[in-house]
Amino acid sequence: MTLSDSGTINASLGNSASSRDIASVLHPYTNFTAHEKTGPLVITGGNGIYVSDESGKNYIEGMSGLWCASLGFSEKRLIAAATKQLETLPFYHNFSSRSTNPTIDLATKLLEMAPVPMSKVFFANSGSEATDSAIKMVWYYHNAIGRPEKKKIISRKRGYHGVTVASASLTGLPGNHKLFDLPIDRILHTETPHFWREAQPYESEEDFATRMAEALEDLIQAEGPETIGAFIAEPIMGAGGVVVPPRTYFDKIQEVLARYDILFIADEVICGFGRTGRLFASETFRLKPDMITVAKQLSSAYQPISALFINEKIYAALKKGADEVGVFGHGFTYSGHPVAAAVALETLKIYEEDSIVDHVREVMGHFQKRLRDLNKFDKIGETRGYGLIGAFELVADKCAKTPFAPTGWAGKAVAELCLTEGVILRAMGDSIALCPPLIITDKQIDDMFDKIEIALTKWHQSI
Repeated sequence: MTLSDSGTINASLGNSASSRDIASVLHPYTNFTAHEKTGPLVITGGNGIYVSDESGKNYIEGMSGLWCASLGFSEKRLIAAATKQLETLPFYHNFSSRSTNPTIDLATKLLEMAPVPMSKVFFANSGSEATDSAIKMVWYYHNAIGRPEKKKIISRKRGYHGVTVASASLTGLPGNHKLFDLPIDRILHTETPHFWREAQPYESEEDFATRMAEALEDLIQAEGPETIGAFIAEPIMGAGGVVVPPRTYFDKIQEVLARYDILFIADEVICGFGRTGRLFASETFRLKPDMITVAKQLSSAYQPISALFINEKIYAALKKGADEVGVFGHGFTYSGHPVAAAVALETLKIYEEDSIVDHVREVMGHFQKRLRDLNKFDKIGETRGYGLIGAFELVADKCAKTPFAPTGWAGKAVAELCLTEGVILRAMGDSIALCPPLIITDKQIDDMFDKIEIALTKWHQSI
């Protein structure tokens, strides 16, 4: 498939969905040259953990779309909740003390569910917007309490926190920075806590965690503790390769943050609402954040919505600043959109009434066993995961942990073979991520991994 010089579809290509896509859609996270040659995979339907393309082929959606469709692709209660709210009040805003019942009910419910005491919930439309809001509130907070120099925010290399200008600056991946003039000022990055890849020979997990905490403290000391306002981290790194923290890592990191009075932002956009077998991964890893961002599984992705939890000390500072200025000058047209809020509220009800978190605990052991079993393949260096999230990393040499060169070709090849076998996964360099809907059964887990093993066998035979 090619385009004419004018950018329109060549007449010989007809008017297929693929041709019209190439001509008109600018895709995120896509190589445009390759896309013009191959065209898109056009998904036209969904049922449970499965989606289907325009040819009728079914796939296990092993990534829940983008880490988000926790209840699968055909939950009728969510469709009904959206329809009912559209018929009642399709839109209203939260500006200037306006509100709606779904927004109020959702905020109340989220505060009841929060893993640590929180004061207020601010709504946005995506994880990126929630992160941006957290950044602005960190700066606002320190200005309001008379510490205007305490503004730098520390993230981690390979961390992922979004793609807006500020959130992409926190994201510690080169592809999100190159040619975008990012990161912006006042954003710093500390080390990635990937034990398998980054540990020294004979270093224990606990010793590695100590070294990571010392690296964070060294960065704080080098920059000046009086200039560091906050630290942000995903409990389990997602797009950076599904990196599970080593034992004692967050205990030691939080000790450092407390020592220098640095706010802690937990990015629960991927992990929140059951992914680790607890309602929040902050519970799984004993985190005590001052702010929490959530999105994705908040509405099972049936509506775009995100939320930022803030604790009382932050709210008190925002209130003080808003009194001085006359208004808290931040928000979005669709903050707390009543349809999105109604769907999110129904999603939370389903989690409770259908005991979704209990179900995750019942199947996660089998999921992790089947993931570990992939270590039998010669070119898989590591399998890693927790709950219903995982990854396997492809290497040229298993013993030496030697990566493939160039980076990424192996991951792409394996992901494409998995697609051929009927499983949608995501290649992140040469790590392949799995994040299936939370409703997946043991039988479906076996079906998914059986297909992955067929794809891996074919790939090993071809190289």
